[in-house]
Amino acid sequence: MRAADRTGAAVLLALAVAYTATAAGRYTYWTATGPGSGFFPFWLGLVLAALSILLLASAVRRPDPGPAWLPTGHGAARFVVVVVVTALFIALLPLLGMALGTAVFLGVLLRMLEGHSWRTTAAVAVGAAVANWAVFVLWLRVPFPVGMLGF
Repeated sequence: MRAADRTGAAVLLALAVAYTATAAGRYTYWTATGPGSGFFPFWLGLVLAALSILLLASAVRRPDPGPAWLPTGHGAARFVVVVVVTALFIALLPLLGMALGTAVFLGVLLRMLEGHSWRTTAAVAVGAAVANWAVFVLWLRVPFPVGMLGF
């Protein structure tokens, strides 16, 4: 049995059950005008629970231990870079704001880990940050954290 898959599936299943129960207990599933605030979280929790059960069943049926689940060598170094850059993104979010922070975060990862050209890195990082901002701020009207530069 694959221990990492079993453990991960069990944790995800527990979280899915808690998430679904919270959605069902605290939020309105259906209103007079249609789906309520608990509709999507409830179904999302059920889908996560079903996928967790499938992963658990697959892990139990496979007798081989599978590959090591922690990266080693170059993979471990890449993992550490992602963790450090993510922590810096979170720490610098109040200073940079969400839009600029997202662009810098993606730019560092694309350049350092993937070795893309500066042109590709800038295009993807800025494009993703603008798309992210447009969807959440313009379309969904969710305010983003604003940094010292005002965006």
